[in-house]
Amino acid sequence: MKANVEVFDALNKGRGLRATKVFKAGDVIFTEPSFAAVVFDSLSQQVCHTCFRHQDKLHRCSQCRFAHYCDRTCQRAGWDEHKQECAAIKKCSKVPNETIRLAARALWRIEKDGSIVSEGQLTTLDQLEDHVADMSADGLKELKGNVHNFLDYWPHSSQQHEVDRVSHIFGVIKCNAFTLSDQRGLQAVGVGLFPNLSLVNHNCLPNCTVILNHGSQTALNPLFHTQSRIELRAQERISQGEELTVSYVDLLNVSTDRQQLLKQQYFFDCTCECCSQHLKDDLMMAIKEVNGKKPSDLEVKEVTQLSLKALEKIEKARVEGNYHEVVNLCKECLEKQELVLADTHLYKLRVLSTASEVLSYLHYFSEAADYARRMVEGYMKLYPPNNAQLGMALMRAGVTHWHAGQIEVGHSMICKAYGILMITHGPTHSITKDLEAIRTQTEVELRLFQQNKDAYYNMRETALKKVKSFR
Repeated sequence: MKANVEVFDALNKGRGLRATKVFKAGDVIFTEPSFAAVVFDSLSQQVCHTCFRHQDKLHRCSQCRFAHYCDRTCQRAGWDEHKQECAAIKKCSKVPNETIRLAARALWRIEKDGSIVSEGQLTTLDQLEDHVADMSADGLKELKGNVHNFLDYWPHSSQQHEVDRVSHIFGVIKCNAFTLSDQRGLQAVGVGLFPNLSLVNHNCLPNCTVILNHGSQTALNPLFHTQSRIELRAQERISQGEELTVSYVDLLNVSTDRQQLLKQQYFFDCTCECCSQHLKDDLMMAIKEVNGKKPSDLEVKEVTQLSLKALEKIEKARVEGNYHEVVNLCKECLEKQELVLADTHLYKLRVLSTASEVLSYLHYFSEAADYARRMVEGYMKLYPPNNAQLGMALMRAGVTHWHAGQIEVGHSMICKAYGILMITHGPTHSITKDLEAIRTQTEVELRLFQQNKDAYYNMRETALKKVKSFR
């Protein structure tokens, strides 16, 4: 760890990390287990509280009746972190929210192990910025409520803390907590604190990406069964002395919106090249031009406003599980957008993404594939080459085309996705392994298709039953 990076003064950005050697795309720069982590409130009964795997049947803690685990191995491995939490929850009339639970776990960890818990740890939670002084009135009100509820939850038998210390921890969580995904990297399931990762500054076009790589459930040693860790991976060649950066927000927002999000959540003004030069803003808000003619400003305004309202209705129907209504709303919106907004326009891409996802879920694969193809064509003009979101989108689109029987396009997309995820996730990540199996399967099917199309269509239904869907 120390041989790969060093802390330096990044001037107006505060402290940062820079490379002490050359890295190539796909290299793991460092790994870091969480200092403290918790499952989201909404998924507390569906996700293991130790390894963060999504499971159908979990074992519940018989004491607090809140924590859930894959099995006894995970429960024993997680007991060190859960022991004090378990006793505190038993005494509460209501389980505190995830932010309070995370703050408590962090302070219990400090009480037990100290502020530095490994040789490679470069900073402490106390040294990280909390930005409490920069919070809005609403932010301070939320902070005050969390501190009050924390003090009610915190046991008298544990080391007592001043309000300022507790407030600092909550501020650190707001600015530095990292979302944890499930074992396949497809769903956010929790939140954790990673001190070293917190030193990596933001850039809208970063040279690194962060993924959560879960331990192996087949390992005999319980440590490796439960050990979840983040990996900071190089997305491109990084020179010695170059600052390491990740993106705190999705690139697919215009620069002013990204800057506003970063200011609200992380309290800094982004002046990266992408924002200062408004790179690709024109594509993200592009209007359609047919035979040299563009729609009028009034038409653009009307369709833009209609799109925003439609996206709200689409999301509401999706959350409510009314998927056929989602499809109808998407089609209506796309019909209005078609002659006005370009295929790289953010609002059109969001509708295309939802339409392809829901149609695939409903098994209307041919229709879903058309929307997915248009979506990834837009993404490829906006995202940099080795981008994790692009890789995941290509994967889903490729699998959708495969399910639709469009094996040539599907295999091509899957191969492109595999190339990206080998860099962003690495060969040992479960989603890369799953994708490798699908890539091998589609390669076999493609050869059969090229030799005998009738034989291919006869066998593809059987093959699909043997491979998990990526829906």
